[in-house]
Formats: sequence, structure tokens, C-alpha cells
Amino acid sequence: MDNDAKRLSFFLTPTHECSYLPEREARTVFADPAAEPDARTQTALAAHGFRRSGRYIYRPSCPGCRACVPVRVPVTEFRPSRSQRRTRKRNADLQVTPRPAAFDAEHFALYNRYQQARHPEGQMLARSENQYLEFLTSPWADTRFYEMRTPAGELLAVAVVDRLAHALSAIYTFYDPGLPQRSLGSFAILWQIGEAARLGLSWVYLGYWIAESPKMRYKMQYRPLEAFQDGVWQRLEHQTQRRRLRYA
Repeated sequence: MDNDAKRLSFFLTPTHECSYLPEREARTVFADPAAEPDARTQTALAAHGFRRSGRYIYRPSCPGCRACVPVRVPVTEFRPSRSQRRTRKRNADLQVTPRPAAFDAEHFALYNRYQQARHPEGQMLARSENQYLEFLTSPWADTRFYEMRTPAGELLAVAVVDRLAHALSAIYTFYDPGLPQRSLGSFAILWQIGEAARLGLSWVYLGYWIAESPKMRYKMQYRPLEAFQDGVWQRLEHQTQRRRLRYA
């Protein structure tokens, strides 16, 4: 890890139920939550497969399982597919505006509407302003909430993004669940890739790809895609059923 990054302690959780593959048990490594990493440290941790959620930086460390694979898009090499070009065209009318990482009642309402559609069991609903902000923001991260609005001003999506030294990290996106024809989740990622290229950054981090989780398979659509495996980043090609077994 970068020698100039702030030194941190790390903690390993006890075994717990995996939130992605419920039939499996998981363990998680956390960077010291009492520390406040600087941008260089967060960048170094992202380059080693770590992810931010709220003020916590973590990485799965599950015995006998390598299903969670950190992935990122090398922005200068990215070439959109025909479907992705259509998605960009369908959303060319949207105006994207950065906002501070702070509470906004309109954002909050959209977030909960999205969660009610995506997770009807209610486990992801934000019951309060604090709960919402504790999930999406951190006092030490360089975070922006990118609003995506129609020319008439209607809010359709919000992409929560961290700026790292050489990359953008896609933290979370929520959007109007009643507009599937727009593919707003895909558009948000495509926009972040384009924004990273505009800023001269090298990558967009997409978090963890899990071949066996239907909700995570979409990340394979952004190519080329790099995966952090065996301590190095390497190109992750299209997965056949045989190759999927490698990560189980």
C-alpha cells in the first residue's frame, strides 16, 4: 500500500450471514472507524479492493469464498456497447448538476421511493435524516450528489460519488423506479465514466461484482472491466459458466 497514505489499524468481524448470498457465511475487514482517512489513504485502500459505506471502509474477507470481486472501469479504454449508446441517447435531455453531500428533502423522498420499489421488505428504507446521511456520506470523504433532472426540473436520479486522487468511486445511485425505459441506473454509470474521462481520471470504481448475485451481474456490461484478484488488478473477460466457478 502507498507508503504516504495515513497508517490505519484494521479489524476483522466475527462470522455473519452474507447479505448477497444468504446461504453463506461472511467476514469483513474494516479500516479503523475511529480514524479519518485523507484522500490519499482512501485512494490507496480503493486500489486494494476496499469500499466505502457511510464512514466505514471495508472489504469482504470470507474463508473459502472469493465471490465478491472488486471491479473498476479503465475510462480511457471504455467503449460503450450499442445498447449503452442508446441509453445515453435516451437520456441526452437530462441535466446533471453536482450538489453538496448534505440532506435534501427531495433527494430523500426519491431515495425512499426507489427503496420501496427495489426492496419492498423495507430493509433499506431510511427512517430519518441521520440514517440516510450515515449510509451515503462520510465527514472525511470528498463526496458529491449528482442530480439528474429533466429540462422541466423533474428530479429523476441522484448519483452519490466519491472523488479519489485518480478515480471516481460510484458509491450509490437511486432513481425514479417508474421509468424503466430510461435505464437510469445504467445511464448514471455511463455518465460517471464520461465525467472521469473529462476530469482526466483513470478509473471508475464500481464496488463488488458477484457472478452468482443477479443484482450484481450488471457490472459485467461495462467493458473492459478490471478485477482485483490475488493482490493485482487484471482484465476480467466475459464470464462463461466454467469461469464463474473460479470465483465461487
